[in-house]
Amino acid sequence: MIVLANSKKKIIFKEAHIFLGFFFLFFSCSSPGSISEITGNTMGTTYTIKINPEISDIASTKLKTSIDSLLIDLNKTLSTWDSRSEVSRFNNSSSLSGFSVSNDFMNVLKCSQKISSQTDGYFDVTIFDLMSFWGFGPFPGGKPTQLEKIKTILNHTGYKLLKLEQKVYKLNSLLKIDFNAIAKGYGVDKVFQFIKNQGLDNIFVEIGGEVRAQGISSRGNTWTIGVEAPTLTKQSKTPFAAVIELDGNSMATSGNYRNYIEYNGEILGHTINPQIGYPINSNVLSVTTFAQSCMVADAWATALMTMEYRKGVEYLKKVDGVSALWVLNDNGIRKIKRFGEIKILDSIYTTND
Repeated sequence: MIVLANSKKKIIFKEAHIFLGFFFLFFSCSSPGSISEITGNTMGTTYTIKINPEISDIASTKLKTSIDSLLIDLNKTLSTWDSRSEVSRFNNSSSLSGFSVSNDFMNVLKCSQKISSQTDGYFDVTIFDLMSFWGFGPFPGGKPTQLEKIKTILNHTGYKLLKLEQKVYKLNSLLKIDFNAIAKGYGVDKVFQFIKNQGLDNIFVEIGGEVRAQGISSRGNTWTIGVEAPTLTKQSKTPFAAVIELDGNSMATSGNYRNYIEYNGEILGHTINPQIGYPINSNVLSVTTFAQSCMVADAWATALMTMEYRKGVEYLKKVDGVSALWVLNDNGIRKIKRFGEIKILDSIYTTND
């Protein structure tokens, strides 16, 4: 994320030279007011929080300490990169007797299962072994060679192999969960609600590109976000596909142009179609979704990346409160399509509804 402002206070404990992915927050260099900015590291990426108007240094430091503690606890629950996390213990067990899980674990899993049902399994958190097979995640299997293994993996993959009651039950002992497509969104929601509970109203929260905002920026307007144009290069001066007004909503983007592997001369993105076990191959370059909950937006962005644009629209017609913006490759010409109420202020591509 690139933030342009000349009147803000930063609390930065560790500088992170990491390109943050999909979103950019704009402030005019002549912004009349001051804001507080808190940044840090979490979930293998970085976070940025903005509060308008500016709060004191003491309040900012105390807030950062609380937020870091919250995010550390969340990582201990949802991170597959932590071998001692709650989800890793769940994955490493072959028991079918049921697991007593934390509230955070259950909250994320309930949302995941709901969206899995709404999308007929196009979103599915039980794809841990599929991700590993294709070379992604904490235990990448290297270059995939024996594609016949996919059928075997699919036998213990699928959201219907989970049963949620007071406990969480595996219906196949080999099933493993990967929360990476929804965890950052949940983290944004948790941090956002925590800050709101402190009596603050004008808030911007971002974790690894997933965003939730409320109120107004220092310019007196609603928060304005730029959606990055898809590109395989990692330069930070990429043009924006569109500039969006984010008014009391959450936003998340999924795309295959940052995390991918090369296989038999093809570039395969990290978005796996859970129904067939293969990386997707379509003209959808990226999907940006909008919902009140960032967790919901995060999951839907991944789901819509696994299907063609028109199919995605049909699924969205069946649910309430989710809008989407697609960047498509139409025979070499990039176009933007959207569903729902989205305030596009500017775009470098042709915009069609």
